[in-house]
Amino acid sequence: MKLSRQIKPISYLKAHTAEIVRTLGERREPLIITQNGEAKAVLQDIDSYEEMENTIALLKILALGNRQVEAGQTEPTLDVIARIREQHRAGSA
Repeated sequence: MKLSRQIKPISYLKAHTAEIVRTLGERREPLIITQNGEAKAVLQDIDSYEEMENTIALLKILALGNRQVEAGQTEPTLDVIARIREQHRAGSA
């Protein structure tokens, strides 16, 4: 993706809104909107936005896991499995 092609002034957004929305969905590339020559906003299709949000959520989970490992907040796998099995048996009874 060549980002320089995806930069448009706010006047372009105002004049071509329907076309921009259609293109965002087809190309799945973000569009940077400028105002007075400065980047002010980014527009993107909903699928790309949702993928980005899911990616961020996964990265946060991984970062949390890494911090827990570094802090020594781990348990042996067999202990965790045994606890889950016990909870399952207790819930089934």
